[in-house]
Amino acid sequence: MARVVVDVMLKPEILDPQGKAVHGALPRLGFSGVTDVRQGKRFELEVESADEATLAEIEKMAETLLANTVIEDFVVRVEEQA
Repeated sequence: MARVVVDVMLKPEILDPQGKAVHGALPRLGFSGVTDVRQGKRFELEVESADEATLAEIEKMAETLLANTVIEDFVVRVEEQA
């Protein structure tokens, strides 16, 4: 078994109101030194094997369902299992 992770983030030019809300709350909670926050989504897919064909299929999944490619970017990567 392999774990493939799809990280989805808003494109840099898209306003991120949730990230801004978190950024504003951090100092009120006593945290400092954070200059920006962007919020995203992480999908973990358990697959039989992380071969090229499977990764290509997951890319299609991300483009079709997991990310709104008009406003979001995504990265597909294989996560090392401990």
